[in-house]
Amino acid sequence: MGVSLLFFLLFSFLFVDFTSAFSPKIINGILFFQFVPSFLKFINTLAVISIGFIVVFVLTLLFGRVYCSFLCPLGTLQDVLWNLASRFKKRKRFKFQPHRNLIRYSILGITIIILLFGSVLFLNLLDPYSLFGKISSNLFRPLWYFINNTGAWVLGKFENYSLYRVEMKSYSWASFGYSLGVFGLILWLVYKHGRLYCNTVCPVGAFLGLAAKFSLFRIRLDETVCNSCGICGSNCKAECIDTKNKKVDFSRCVGCLNCLTACPSSGVKFSVSRSKPVVEKTNSMDENPRRNFLKNATLVAGGVMTVAGDAFAEGLSDGKIPVKKEYTIIPPGALSIDHFTNSCTACHLCVSACPTHVIQPSLFQYGLKGMLQPYLDYHTHFCNFECTICSDVCPTGAILPIGLEEKKLTQLGISKFIKENCVVYTDEKDCGACSEHCPTKAVNMVFYKNDLKIPEVTKEICIGCGACEYACPTTPKSIYVDGNPIHKLAEKPKIEKIETEVNPEDDFPF
Repeated sequence: MGVSLLFFLLFSFLFVDFTSAFSPKIINGILFFQFVPSFLKFINTLAVISIGFIVVFVLTLLFGRVYCSFLCPLGTLQDVLWNLASRFKKRKRFKFQPHRNLIRYSILGITIIILLFGSVLFLNLLDPYSLFGKISSNLFRPLWYFINNTGAWVLGKFENYSLYRVEMKSYSWASFGYSLGVFGLILWLVYKHGRLYCNTVCPVGAFLGLAAKFSLFRIRLDETVCNSCGICGSNCKAECIDTKNKKVDFSRCVGCLNCLTACPSSGVKFSVSRSKPVVEKTNSMDENPRRNFLKNATLVAGGVMTVAGDAFAEGLSDGKIPVKKEYTIIPPGALSIDHFTNSCTACHLCVSACPTHVIQPSLFQYGLKGMLQPYLDYHTHFCNFECTICSDVCPTGAILPIGLEEKKLTQLGISKFIKENCVVYTDEKDCGACSEHCPTKAVNMVFYKNDLKIPEVTKEICIGCGACEYACPTTPKSIYVDGNPIHKLAEKPKIEKIETEVNPEDDFPF
């Protein structure tokens, strides 16, 4: 329990931390054992540091689903919710339930097939680590900010400024709604049947369950000692112990070991297996919980899809031209939209870690298959010229590590200027906000008329950071960034030397 709580607290801190307390090496170390992110990162990088999924698989072949018990943050979250609920109401006694193999292996099969076709949609929606990330980023992080800001306000009254106020620059209500719906469903499933999600819905649990059938060490009931009292089964949150027939469905056992400590007669053993696993026949009559889950999940997804996208918020009146972006902007290091959408499981760690909050969960910016995957929202902020944090923390390789100098030349997109929307054209007023914020001076002010200057974009040195779009005061925007489907390298901006004649006799020649 101590190990699982330690990992749970570390994972939670990763998603709520706004101080960048952990270095990239520590973050990668914490995420090393996450099965799906490790697997995807290994495919993308072939790096030895990404073999955590192999270690987890070997541990499963030896001891069963230890990942589900000690290393999976969503599994620990379910245990925490169960223990909290038990404090307010009499502890529910578990009882053996027949397996729902038809459902869980169907979900696993569909997930693998879709993955082979280059889509991670099912992993986005069902992977336990990614679900925990969404819940932490969208539910726990605002709560953490509120606690911090309240503490900063209270301490400020006593002239103690050890805490400082932190602002969330933007918030995705669609992502919040999905996370809240999933959290509610998991809470309900935990209350009704313990780890039902892990053994019916979770594709990682289903895959590791297959491997657990061949585990060297297994939980078993010693028929010579066991008196079928049922105590072990009533404490089994996986509901996989059939005390009447003295059988354990070890493919569903999540390795909590509650049965070992609960048994009064030492009839439960965790020892080397000497027999082949018993596989029960599928009982289709026990699929109602799964059906209910699918109905509720469909309602949540439907509610999310009814939220209007940002693209419809642009004004269409007064003769102005609406902004129409052909491609979504992806983070630096993501290489291309195809690479990013085929590798990102939408865990939202980059969303939490981004210091400017420019990385936001998407809705339909990538289409339905990329729902909730992050993108750069330049209405919220712009991509910091001196920052590579998102590439440092990404656990799947969707955003590959990128050096700062390379990042400064990576062209995420190209700025486009709509003269008809600009206040210099419509109101004949000076502005220049876009040029002032451009870090490469790709946006330059040129003479227009009546001593007015209007923006002009030099595409070759534009990196698509979005500073111009964010700074533009008009609605719809008069300058915006259209993403590159494949990242390119921009040219280095020319540095003009300013030559001034210095009179050495002056007191202050500078």
